[in-house]
Amino acid sequence: MLMKESPGTVFPAPARNPSETLHRSLSLWNSLTIGFATVSPVAGLYAIIGVQTVVTGGGWFAALALCLVMQLLVATVYAELSSQIPIAGGAYKWARQLGGATTGTYAGAIYVSSTIAMLTTTAYTGGVWLAIFFGSGGGTGVTLVIWGAVFLLVCTILNLVHVSVFKFLISLGVYAEIVGSFGVALLLFFFFRQHEFPELFAHLGTGTAPSKTAAFLAALAISGWAFIGFDACSTIAEETREPKRMVPRAIFLSLCMVGGVVLFNSAALTLSFNRDTLQQTSAVSDPVTPVIVDNFGAWAETPFLAIVMVAFLACGSSMVQYTSRIVFSMAREGSMPAALSRVTTAGAPRNAVMFTVLLATLGLLFGLNDEAVATVLAFGTGGLYAMFAMTTGVGLYTRLTGRWDPSLGQLKLGSWGVLINTAAFLWSLFEFVNIAWPRPYAVSPDAPWWQLWAVPLVLGSILGVTTLYLLVWRSTRSDALRSPRESTPTEE
Repeated sequence: MLMKESPGTVFPAPARNPSETLHRSLSLWNSLTIGFATVSPVAGLYAIIGVQTVVTGGGWFAALALCLVMQLLVATVYAELSSQIPIAGGAYKWARQLGGATTGTYAGAIYVSSTIAMLTTTAYTGGVWLAIFFGSGGGTGVTLVIWGAVFLLVCTILNLVHVSVFKFLISLGVYAEIVGSFGVALLLFFFFRQHEFPELFAHLGTGTAPSKTAAFLAALAISGWAFIGFDACSTIAEETREPKRMVPRAIFLSLCMVGGVVLFNSAALTLSFNRDTLQQTSAVSDPVTPVIVDNFGAWAETPFLAIVMVAFLACGSSMVQYTSRIVFSMAREGSMPAALSRVTTAGAPRNAVMFTVLLATLGLLFGLNDEAVATVLAFGTGGLYAMFAMTTGVGLYTRLTGRWDPSLGQLKLGSWGVLINTAAFLWSLFEFVNIAWPRPYAVSPDAPWWQLWAVPLVLGSILGVTTLYLLVWRSTRSDALRSPRESTPTEE
C-alpha cells in the first residue's frame, strides 16, 4: 500500500523499488570528506578573496568570522533534523514530512535551483583556475564559459565512474586542502608576513563600498559563500552507514574543519598580500598565486595550482552528487519526472546527475558578462540562504506547535534547541536579505537593474512557476478523482 505523508510524519516510507534505492557504501569519513569538499576552504576562500578586497578595501576578516559562528547554529539545526530523518534529499524531505507536500514542493524548487546555481558558480570559478593551470588565464567571456563547461564535464565523469574512484578523489581533495593550502598558509603566516595583525581589521570602507557600514554588510554577504554546502552530508544520508549517528557528526565536523581552515588561510593570505596591488585585481583574475610565487619562488607555481585544481574538482564533484540526490529524491516522490529516480546497478542516479549538470551548464551562460562574477556569487548563495531560512523556519514552527518532537532523534539539545533554532532562523533570514540587497558598487556602477535585483527576481520566478505547477497539478488531480474509472494504488 502506498504510504501517504502528512505533516509531522518523521519516518521515511517502507522499502522502495530496487531501481530507486541507493546503496549504503559511505562511512563517517566518506560523508565527512564529501561535506568538507563541498564547502571547500580553497573553493570558498579563493573564489571570494578578490571580490572581497575590491568591494571592501580590507578589514573583512571579522565579517568572515561572524558568518562562520552563525552558520554553525544553522548546521546544528540540520544535524538535529538529520538525526531523526536521515533520508536522500535532506532539507527537501524534512520540509515535506514536517510541513506537508505543498511545503515540500516549494522547498524542493528552491533547493534544486539554488544548489544548481551554486554548482554553476563553482564551475565558473573552477574554470578560471583550470584555465590558469593550463596557461590560458587571460581569457574572458566565452573563453571562461568554455573552461567552466570542461570543468563540469570532468565532474560528471567522476560522478558516473565506480564509487571507489569518486571516494578516492574526494579524499585526495581533502588531503590537498589540508596539506597543501593549509601548509602554505602556515609558512606564509610564520615566515613571510608583511603586515602586523591589525591589518586584518584595517582599511574597511576603502574599496568600492561607500562607507564602513556598507563595506561590512557587503563583506558579510560575500562571506556567506564560504560556509555553504555542509548540508551535502544530509542529502547523501541514504548512502551513509548508521546515518542517524554519522550524518549529524559529519555535518557539524565538516563545517568546523572548513571554518578553521578558511579563517586561518584568510588571515595568512591577508597578512602576506600587498593590499594596493590586490585592490587593482580583476574579480576573475587570480590574486593568490603571485603571492605564493613571490614568497616561495617560481618553482612553487605549478604544484600550488595543481593543489587548487584538485580541491576545486573535489568540490565540484561533491556538488554534482549533492544536487543530483535532491533531484533523485524529488523524482522518487513524483515531483519530477520518474526517469530521474532511476538508479544504475553501480548505485548512481545517472539520469539525475546528467540533468543536474545540464542545468548547471546552461547557467554558465551568465558568465558571458565579464562583470557578472559578484552576481554569479549571489546566485550561488542567495538561494541557499533562502533554503536555510525555510528549513530552520519550518523546524521552528513545527517544534513550537508540537508537530515535530526533536527528543525522538539521537541528537538531543533540550531547551537549547529552541534558542539555537530561533537564532539560526533569524540569521538565515537576515543573511538572505543581505545577499539579495542590490549593490551597484559590488557588481558594476552601470549594471542593469535586472542584474542588481537578480536574486529576488530569480527566486520570485521560481516560486511563481512552482505555484502555477501546484495549481495545474491540483486541477488535474481533482479531474482524476471525479473520473468514474478506478486505479490500483502503486505499492512501495
